[in-house]
Amino acid sequence: MLVTSPPLPTAAPASLDAFLAGIGPRAFRFAEAGLRQRDDALDAVQDAMERMLGYRDQPAEEWTPLFWSILRRRIIDIQRRRSFRLKFWAPAQDEDGPIDWADETPGPAQTHEQREDYAQLVQALRQLPARQREAFGLRVLQELDVATTARAMGCSEGSVKTHLSRARDALQKQLEATR
Repeated sequence: MLVTSPPLPTAAPASLDAFLAGIGPRAFRFAEAGLRQRDDALDAVQDAMERMLGYRDQPAEEWTPLFWSILRRRIIDIQRRRSFRLKFWAPAQDEDGPIDWADETPGPAQTHEQREDYAQLVQALRQLPARQREAFGLRVLQELDVATTARAMGCSEGSVKTHLSRARDALQKQLEATR
């Protein structure tokens, strides 16, 4: 069973630059989970941040759902572009290859067991349908509230709850099967 902490109340950032600096690593992990390629994830996050610069006049409390909505649409665009390409032009990729870890710098939190758990979670997330993966990523991993997640995904709060419930059930079954 996945255990998450309740979202912490956060004060509005002082500037858009501070907001983007704070959200960058989380956005990268979200994009990498959706795109499965480090370079594409970096491009998607950079494009989303550049688009956010055009919204610097918006109130700070609107930046979070706006950013996640922009990033989500950019990820979908890249996925669609990938599927549109002719398969024989694309280089062969090994889906079962090792995970390219986003942060390779050593730290106290990076133990062997945590890497294995992370690898299992990423593999389980890859098995989910896109909408369930997005709902889980935004709601649980990014700790956004239901209303903000719904705005970012462009759907109703009820849809977010449905996608999240189905994602949690599927993840729980997959992760329990690997234990």
